[in-house]
Amino acid sequence: MLKGCLRMKVGIFDSGIGGITVLKTAIEHLPQIEYIYYSDNLHVPYGTKPKNEVVGYVKDVVKFLVDQGAEAILIACNTATSVAVKELRTLYNIPIIGMEPAVKLALDDNKEGKVLVTATPLSLKEEKYKNLVAHVDHQHRTSSLPLPELVTFAETKDFDEERIEAYFKEKLEPFNLDEYVGIVLGCTHFIYFKKYLEKFLPEHIKIYDGNEGTVRHLGECLGITQIEHSVDPKITFYYSGKKCETNEILESYLKLV
Repeated sequence: MLKGCLRMKVGIFDSGIGGITVLKTAIEHLPQIEYIYYSDNLHVPYGTKPKNEVVGYVKDVVKFLVDQGAEAILIACNTATSVAVKELRTLYNIPIIGMEPAVKLALDDNKEGKVLVTATPLSLKEEKYKNLVAHVDHQHRTSSLPLPELVTFAETKDFDEERIEAYFKEKLEPFNLDEYVGIVLGCTHFIYFKKYLEKFLPEHIKIYDGNEGTVRHLGECLGITQIEHSVDPKITFYYSGKKCETNEILESYLKLV
């Protein structure tokens, strides 16, 4: 529910524009919230940097969002979640929602066959990811594959179909795709390339991401039980740390999702 007549403010952030895929899901399911989106383009990508460096960036962004009045934080970045969410929850007495690869969803959806989890190198080597897999994959059906170049492709708006399909072909060549039933997109940047991956993959393979489940969890944490169809979403967008006075950049990426 809304707090009186005022909209609840939620801060959403990512290392760049990958989290806009989460924002799009959020404004579809929870339009009654006022969103503050922060794209940390000055420090993108997170997934290939040292852990301590990324933790510092994340803490700075969260402090900024809280200073802007955010009453909850959604970390729309699997890498940032994996390295910093535990510490953030000790620093702030507000809901802090993180992302994690939809490994459980993919395994539950397919009782047999392998699942390939794609993410950034830092996400895949973190203890949080290893613990997740150990907890949900008792049959050892999960493989992992880092795809850091997809972050660069997204940030530079490089959506050349031939180049992207060649990249997927090269990276997936070592895997016998006949054995796989699902691929998990464990980075919000990767969702921009879902349609290219769908064209490339055999029809029996399903693609999973954690966006909808994360937004559903956000609503539960905030006590929101229904969509307010009568309101339009309100979004303030920060790009490279600067407030955008128009939503031109934001809207250009929302159209790509």
